[in-house]
Amino acid sequence: MQAIVYLLAVALGFFGVMFVVGAQGQVLRIVIGVILFAGAGVLVYLTRVRPQQVTTTVVQQIDLSGDVSLEQMKCRNCGGTLSDKSLTVTGGAIFVECEHCGTKYQMEEQAKW
Repeated sequence: MQAIVYLLAVALGFFGVMFVVGAQGQVLRIVIGVILFAGAGVLVYLTRVRPQQVTTTVVQQIDLSGDVSLEQMKCRNCGGTLSDKSLTVTGGAIFVECEHCGTKYQMEEQAKW
């Protein structure tokens, strides 16, 4: 995309210079040439000033205390089976949203002692 804008700016600049050089004292052609040349400069400026896209990758890791065993999770409200789509991690806390009844709650870790 930038290459197309730069080519357009070069073309505008070229025609701007040609209008000014070939004006032979005609004010209208000088004005048109200056406008074309200024347009080329504006295109280049706007292309360089435009913010670039930045991609940020966020990795969340959960450090669990104690042994972890795999078991089927069930909703506290309706007893429906929860899947990985039901769980979200926000601010280090695990939140559950039941796909069956729509209940939302925070999962709390029980003390091991």
